[in-house]
Amino acid sequence: MTLKQKRLGLIAAGLLLLSSAVGLVLYALQDNLQFFYTPTQVKSGEAPQSRAFRVGGLVEAGSVKRTGLDVSFQVTDTAQIVPVTYTGILPDLFKEGKGVVAQGTLGPDGVFRAKEVLAKHDENYMPPEAQAAVDKAHQARERAQKTLK
Repeated sequence: MTLKQKRLGLIAAGLLLLSSAVGLVLYALQDNLQFFYTPTQVKSGEAPQSRAFRVGGLVEAGSVKRTGLDVSFQVTDTAQIVPVTYTGILPDLFKEGKGVVAQGTLGPDGVFRAKEVLAKHDENYMPPEAQAAVDKAHQARERAQKTLK
C-alpha cells in the first residue's frame, strides 16, 4: 500500500466513524424532540397520535374545571379548541384567557393528556410560531365570517 492509499483509508474510516456518531446522537435525540402544534393543527390531524408533543394557545374562558388535583380545560387558537386534562398543581400564572403550553399526548378520544403545563409569564410575549398561528387562525375566521354575510 502506498502512503496515499493509507491516508485515504484513514480519512474514509474517520468519516465513517464521524457519520456513525452523528447518526447515534440524532437517533437518541429523536425520542426527546417534542414539536409545538396549535389546536388547528391538532384538529386537522397534523399532530402525532403515538408521540408526545406540545400544544399551545389560549385557555378558553369558562372552560377550567377542577376536581382536587385533576384539572380539565380547553386550549384555543381562536379557530379550534382542544380539550386538555392534567393532574397536578398548575402554575400560578395559569388563568382563563391567558397563554398556555401543555406537553403530553393526544388520546384516541381527542383529549390531550398533559404531563406538564407551562403558563405564559408576560402579558406582551407569545412565542413567534404561536403568535403566527393565532394570527393565521384569526384571519381565517374573519374571512369565513365575511363570506357568510
